[in-house]
Amino acid sequence: MRTGLWVVKQAVVVVSAIAAYFGVRGFTEGSADEAVRHASNIVEWEQHLGLYVEKALAEPVASSPVLATMANWVYIWGHWPVITATMLWTGIWHRKAFVRLRDAMIVSGLLGMMIFVAYPVAPPRLAGLGFVDTVSERSLSYRVLQPPAFVDQYAAMPSLHAGWNVLVGIAIVSSASSLALRVFGLVMPALMAVAVMATANHYVLDVIAGVVLVLVGHLAALVLGRRRTRRLRPRTTTAPAEPADPVEPVGRVAR
Repeated sequence: MRTGLWVVKQAVVVVSAIAAYFGVRGFTEGSADEAVRHASNIVEWEQHLGLYVEKALAEPVASSPVLATMANWVYIWGHWPVITATMLWTGIWHRKAFVRLRDAMIVSGLLGMMIFVAYPVAPPRLAGLGFVDTVSERSLSYRVLQPPAFVDQYAAMPSLHAGWNVLVGIAIVSSASSLALRVFGLVMPALMAVAVMATANHYVLDVIAGVVLVLVGHLAALVLGRRRTRRLRPRTTTAPAEPADPVEPVGRVAR
């Protein structure tokens, strides 16, 4: 009974946090002109650093129905469905991993929302760079899983879409006992990092910023976990030791 109540309580916390995330994100959509200008700045930085590979990833995907379908599937079904399944699995059988994942997502989500509001960035598909939006144009699933009314179109930086999959991968690898699950936990974040760029939804710097941000959230979750452990640890009191009886030196003869 306790396990059931704990799972229900955690489900309420997680669902409330996700609803707040999408609600605030949907109502804080930045200026389109400002977002496009910021996107141009990011492209310039990437070109200067030699990181501008989005075109090389997106063009083959846009021209191939098979590659587009594969990239769309990773982008859509490898995100919220995988996050939900991992939270259910860890929440029932691996509570420590679940709490770390929950706390890391909440912390990184709060930080991410502040950046979305302060620095809106248009994704490649909306920045006038000639990219094709394969997710919106060739798939209806995304509109069901994540309705446009709750999506900030100009929240490309940082990519929590890629970052949160890193947190999920950490939770899976640290909890799984089977090799297949551990491989999945390692491979899925890498596939998602490629998919968010191949579908023209994020830049390389978005992905890098998203990974850094979620690692900050993961560190915060570890700190919160240690504090929680210290607070719940029972206090032990030791009684003062009684003085020992005097011992006669060996070989001493009493007078």
